[in-house]
Amino acid sequence: MGSTVKGHRRFLEIILVLALCPACANGRGAVSDTLADSLSSVGGTLPHFLQEPEDAYIVKNNPIKLRCRATPALQIFFKCNGEWVHQNQHTSQEYMDQNTGLKIREVTINVTRQQVEDFHGPEDYWCLCVAWSHLGTSKSRKATVRIAYLRKNFEQDPQGKEVPIKGMIVLHCRPPEGVPMAEVEWLKNEELVSSLGDDNIDTRADHNLIINEARLSDSANYTCLASNIVAKRRSATATVVVFVNGGWSLWTEWSPCSVNCGRGVQKRSRTCTNPAPLNGGAFCEGMSVQKITCNALCPVDGVWEEWSDWTMCSAQCERQRWRECNAPPPRHRGKMCEGEGQSVENCTGGLCTQSMENSIDVALYSGLAAGVIAVVVLIVAITLYRKSQSEYGVDVIDSSALAGGFQSFNFKTTRQGNPLLLNSSMQPDITLGQTYSGPICFQDSIDKELFDPLPDKVKVESSFMVSLGVADRAEYHVKNHLETLPAKLHSNYSTVEGKKKTTIAPNGLHTPGKTRLKTSAVFGHPGGRLVIPNAGVSLLVPHGAIADDTSWEMYMLINQGESSAQSEERCEILLGPEITYGPPGLNLSYPVAMTIAHCAEVSAENWNIKLKRQTKDKKWEEIMSVDDESTTCYCLMDSHSCHLLLDQPGCYALVGEPVTDATIKRLRIAVFGSMEASSMDYSLRVHCVDDTPHAFQGVVTAETSRGGQLLEEPKTLFFKGNCLSLQVSIQDIPQFLWSIKPFTTCQEFSFTQVWYSNQQPVHCAFSLQRHSASATQLSCKISVRQVKGHEQLLQVYTSVGESEKETVPFFMQADCTVTSQTGAKAFKIPLSIRQRICTTFDTANAKGKDWQLLAQKLHIQRNLSYFTKQKSPSAVILSLWEARHQDSGDLDSLASALEEIGKVHCKSLPQSPDEKETDFSF
Repeated sequence: MGSTVKGHRRFLEIILVLALCPACANGRGAVSDTLADSLSSVGGTLPHFLQEPEDAYIVKNNPIKLRCRATPALQIFFKCNGEWVHQNQHTSQEYMDQNTGLKIREVTINVTRQQVEDFHGPEDYWCLCVAWSHLGTSKSRKATVRIAYLRKNFEQDPQGKEVPIKGMIVLHCRPPEGVPMAEVEWLKNEELVSSLGDDNIDTRADHNLIINEARLSDSANYTCLASNIVAKRRSATATVVVFVNGGWSLWTEWSPCSVNCGRGVQKRSRTCTNPAPLNGGAFCEGMSVQKITCNALCPVDGVWEEWSDWTMCSAQCERQRWRECNAPPPRHRGKMCEGEGQSVENCTGGLCTQSMENSIDVALYSGLAAGVIAVVVLIVAITLYRKSQSEYGVDVIDSSALAGGFQSFNFKTTRQGNPLLLNSSMQPDITLGQTYSGPICFQDSIDKELFDPLPDKVKVESSFMVSLGVADRAEYHVKNHLETLPAKLHSNYSTVEGKKKTTIAPNGLHTPGKTRLKTSAVFGHPGGRLVIPNAGVSLLVPHGAIADDTSWEMYMLINQGESSAQSEERCEILLGPEITYGPPGLNLSYPVAMTIAHCAEVSAENWNIKLKRQTKDKKWEEIMSVDDESTTCYCLMDSHSCHLLLDQPGCYALVGEPVTDATIKRLRIAVFGSMEASSMDYSLRVHCVDDTPHAFQGVVTAETSRGGQLLEEPKTLFFKGNCLSLQVSIQDIPQFLWSIKPFTTCQEFSFTQVWYSNQQPVHCAFSLQRHSASATQLSCKISVRQVKGHEQLLQVYTSVGESEKETVPFFMQADCTVTSQTGAKAFKIPLSIRQRICTTFDTANAKGKDWQLLAQKLHIQRNLSYFTKQKSPSAVILSLWEARHQDSGDLDSLASALEEIGKVHCKSLPQSPDEKETDFSF
């Protein structure tokens, strides 16, 4: 009885507590612990949740429902952010589970946008369910409620690209910020990439799109599409162009010789179709047509031999005789002899029946008599010939006098009283070999003016001159001239017969006085680049060199005319154009990088190269030698260009002083041609100019103005500073079609004219005349060589008629027309990567990764004291790298250097878990 009473009493207490639950809710959970303690001893099972509240997002202003379902449960209440939800906000229902017979209670509440926005706490808005049973309480999982949104602007839009075929394409996309996080899809020409089933296109979890090997079909417009439960957003469209660089096809077979008889031309060609350039790909480099000379054997018509003797009369009273077409036989498509090779006639007068013995004797004696007469005539002819030669005074004639007018000769003195040694109608052969034993032409005074176009006094040594006895005087003149040259090289350069060097101006191609090529642009903090087209000269203004909110109109110009930078007393020569940049008073935080093309074959043993600057009083001062250490400026010499780091604006010049006679200056050799006033005359002009783009551009400008055509690709000649002259000669002229003024086949320039040319061209001209208007093809060779030095041969094949004019382009690459670039597009290294490199290497660390290691890996290993004075050595090193690689246009060498630094130090110094390497991504 006692236990029964206690049980009823306990049940009543539970009912009382349940009745008070609304008060619990109103009292903000003050008695929740009491309720739990009251139910803990009740018999039965704890409630378990059949459905717990799920995380939810409020879209716009639409409230969301949270739902709980539990069994067995006497009551279920929601608790949000630690506070009980009022009973009036609950919607509950109860029903029976048909399988277990247990009661199931389900409760829902609504959460509005206002409730979530009004909540301010350390975490998101949350709710959970608390269910009661006889045994106790159970709590559900926390469900978070967040307001859904999606921003409009992408954090990173994909950028368009131009990539070569089979290259890799990476398009980056960072979607807008949103809740829940946006999902990303890619569109290719408005079609989902995922629906294309293309294994070559990979969309990564980091939202990037990667095409492993670009195909032509991958050229398209790509769009990044981001979406969540709120909205969809489209990125800017990125246009991808897959281009194909052109490739040459195989050469065709050589064409037949252009003439049927004599020297002609054969051609073969190729086309830029393997593959053809597509989508802006580069056209093939090189020539599409090649030509070579050919010698077509002239046809020889056959000629009959003399008839043979008649045969004996036959029994049929007939006799025969024969002849053959062998005097000469037909050759090389020549015609056969016309007529019969056999003759038959009847015997008359009964001779066919008489004895043949008498006729045989007559034929025998007649033949012997004819032979004796022929021998006598031959002997008399030889005797008379020798007698006539003896009277002209020639005992021995050297064969070189007929075939090689440029060789050394051994011949006897001509006898007095004979005006000519050789027949004046004989044309001298001036073929030039590849090896030389002596001077080709006469040495003349080093101050003699250039001839134009064909001088009266031309230094030529030919077989015809040898015959006149002039070669002895020439040899003496050369020997005497060479003996007067001083023994030491510096004396050779400084002493020029007491006369000052003058600028050579043949044919009025270069007039005295100074002209200027100038380019300018306005630069600010982002920096940029100035370029003088086709001159090999540029100026790079680094990012940050000009202060924020400041801009300068900067300019760069080339001073043309006679240079005052080269010192005659110290035998210095100008190696490139004089460059001025400004304006004066320019205030820079970082030095600018200036690039100047030069013509020196760089060698520390042979050259002493210096940088000079013009002072305010127009005098030149030396500011550094490229082999010395300096903290005021920096000079990096490459094979064809010099890269300078300069702090001060002004006029600069690169000069060179030869140290030995092996010093080499590069010359560019080019031959041009044009018709003269008479349609029968044709002029060939050979230019020798310092091998810099600016100097050759002057030649092109002058030739263009007079209608000249470049007949052969320019070539490089290595001109030594050994005081020996330069000789230009023309060879292999087809004499049966063309003629040239006598004694003008070889022309010579003194050493000083070439060595001190100061970027001005030395040139000579050959005037040719054709024998017939039908002779439209001209083929010959131009030899340009230094005495006892290097030689270049220019092969000329041209058509002087109006129907065909195939010319070699002046420049092998397209002429540059861009003179300035500002901002990021002027630099190869993106600004973000440049800043990361500077941050990493400007400060020394335990791994030794500092700017000195960066300079070493970029092959900048000398004069490091200059970079020490800079506030960001790495930034200045990268500016120098930019100037050095402006033509290559890629970051391969920089990326390789950074990769090598990373590999070396990862192996040598183990990385701690909390230490991370800087990742440079190109």
